[in-house]
Amino acid sequence: MNEKIIVALILWPCLSAVFCFTIGRKHSRIRNSVADIMIGIEIFLYLLAVWEFYKEGMAMELVLPNVCGLGVSFRLDEFRILYSGIAIYMWFMSTIFSKEYFKHHQNRNRYYFFLLFTLGATIGVFLSNDFFTLYIFFELMSLASYVWVVQEETKEAIRAGETYMAIAIIGGMVLLMGLFLLYYEAGSLDFEAVHRLFLEKRNATVFVAGSCMLFGFGAKAGMFPLHIWLPKSHPVAPAPASALLSGILTKTGIYGVLLLCLSVFFEDRLFATILLLLGSITMLVGAILAVFSIDLKRIFACSSVSQIGFILVGCAMIGILGKEGSLAVQGTVLHMVNHSLFKLTLFLIAGAIYQNTHQLDLNQIEGFGYGKPFLKICYTIAGLGISGIPLFSGYVSKTLLHESIVEGSLIMAKTELGSLLSIVEWLFLITGGLTFAYILKAGLAIFYEKGKQPWEKGSYLNPMGRIAIGVTAFLLLCMGLLPRIMMDPIAEYVKGFFYEKEWHRIAYFSFVNLRGAMISIAIGLLVYFFFIRKKLMKKEEQGYQYFDCWPKWLDLENGLYRPVLLSFLPFIMAFFCRILSRFTDGFVVFLHQTVLKPAKTRQYVPIGSKFTDFLGRMVDEVVVGLNKTICKKKPIKKSFVELFAFARIEAKRTNRLVGRSVSFGLLMACVGLMITLVYLLATM
Repeated sequence: MNEKIIVALILWPCLSAVFCFTIGRKHSRIRNSVADIMIGIEIFLYLLAVWEFYKEGMAMELVLPNVCGLGVSFRLDEFRILYSGIAIYMWFMSTIFSKEYFKHHQNRNRYYFFLLFTLGATIGVFLSNDFFTLYIFFELMSLASYVWVVQEETKEAIRAGETYMAIAIIGGMVLLMGLFLLYYEAGSLDFEAVHRLFLEKRNATVFVAGSCMLFGFGAKAGMFPLHIWLPKSHPVAPAPASALLSGILTKTGIYGVLLLCLSVFFEDRLFATILLLLGSITMLVGAILAVFSIDLKRIFACSSVSQIGFILVGCAMIGILGKEGSLAVQGTVLHMVNHSLFKLTLFLIAGAIYQNTHQLDLNQIEGFGYGKPFLKICYTIAGLGISGIPLFSGYVSKTLLHESIVEGSLIMAKTELGSLLSIVEWLFLITGGLTFAYILKAGLAIFYEKGKQPWEKGSYLNPMGRIAIGVTAFLLLCMGLLPRIMMDPIAEYVKGFFYEKEWHRIAYFSFVNLRGAMISIAIGLLVYFFFIRKKLMKKEEQGYQYFDCWPKWLDLENGLYRPVLLSFLPFIMAFFCRILSRFTDGFVVFLHQTVLKPAKTRQYVPIGSKFTDFLGRMVDEVVVGLNKTICKKKPIKKSFVELFAFARIEAKRTNRLVGRSVSFGLLMACVGLMITLVYLLATM
């Protein structure tokens, strides 16, 4: 029974995708309702799995040997229950919101197919119990979610899809190389086996393998400098898909980073320090990009980069503090949960605005939210939460992360790492202030500024859309107001995934902890009033004009990756390869003309088969006769033995090339299908 539930959780969404696609080809309205029902059944399966888990009183495991060579294995424990549940909840809310959002869109059948299929792959990632299984579903998820990015098929969407796919493929290949190295050292990719390997042997190969895996997982998480797909993909993807890309798919990358910290690099301070630096840069860069952005979904996308940086800093503190890092564990887990719910709310709000205005530029949607209290309240809850304002859920998780940094700086006070942690603490507070600044910028523009055009105050959101946004916002509000009842139990629930240890309890609303939040709020207000309003906004008669002053040359994709990695480096490598090729050819010719010079009477005769030799000799006899009679003036000088031998070699080479091609394989498959069809028709 346990094995069937785990398999059903993964396979049901994939089978549902095929079923909905089939129905949707003729009945689009029925398809939309069926998709909701399919996610509802997935929720039932999830609740059944949770029931079985508590009934057994222990983690459930499933191993399928020989699948894909090494076999796949799955596990259902507290942490996996938590994040599988969050994923299914977000999918359900996004699905019911999609019905109205895609009412006038094309290619809806394709969207629903990949929406459901990606759910199955994502659940497979969170339930995986070894790195090989994780990699398989990780790549399936990346490839399936690519369709979300290019769904609208605009020029911008296609280009963003290229960036998304490039990062996904490069990250996947580097991750695979890390798995090869790890398997070579450990002989297994099981989490426990890898952990034992690290405790016994910490060599350069293991470190290189882990670094490659960090590259692959970091690419999906949106870690700097691999974050470029997030600001490009989210603005062009449909809002429900953006909510899932930001809220859940980035967490699969974080899940991989957590596994690295807990198995491959358990309590390794060198790796944790590198991760701390990358997380701090990601945190700050994302917030700066969001401050400069004027596209609403781009603001939220850059915000995701920044919040992922906060979570990566938490992962690094787990590695630095080890078994003393319970605050880092609690803060990391809770901020993962918070960020998923924040982005579900914010992106669905952006979707509601877009489906009414067909615009996302702050200059075009300015004043849309005026007189819409429901939308304003939900935005306020999510916006102040992600800014870390007291009495909202983000304050709790950010306070825990901040306190873990303070704890680490005190423990490492006499080392260089202690100085680094002191700098990271200030970057943490500054980034929190920048978060408040860009949330304030977008919120005031939409809900309080005078718009350039009057907006209707009537119906702008259907009941299902209100449920998707309102329920999530209400959940966030309760979590912020009741942290001891709602948030602490979540952290306590998943501690077995990390290590068994008594959790530290802190007073969330003590003066020491409130002081950090007040510093961030003060920084945010200063940035908004003295930078955003002075440099990035200009007051006009009908409202404010917002400017995006971010220098184009600082765009990593267009300024570095595309011109250097895709143009300059290939040109340089091809240039040196041409020089090397010509040098090698010249050296071989020199050897043939000097040291290896053949005798004058010696000629190279290609080796043919008995058939080509026999046929060539027969034709040569005919040629001799022709030269004596008809062709006396212009005799034929070709040797057909050599000609047929060369032809045989060339034919074999061509056959090898054709036989290895995908086109030939498809052609043979079609021929086989045609023969089968003719046979069936003949025997009817």
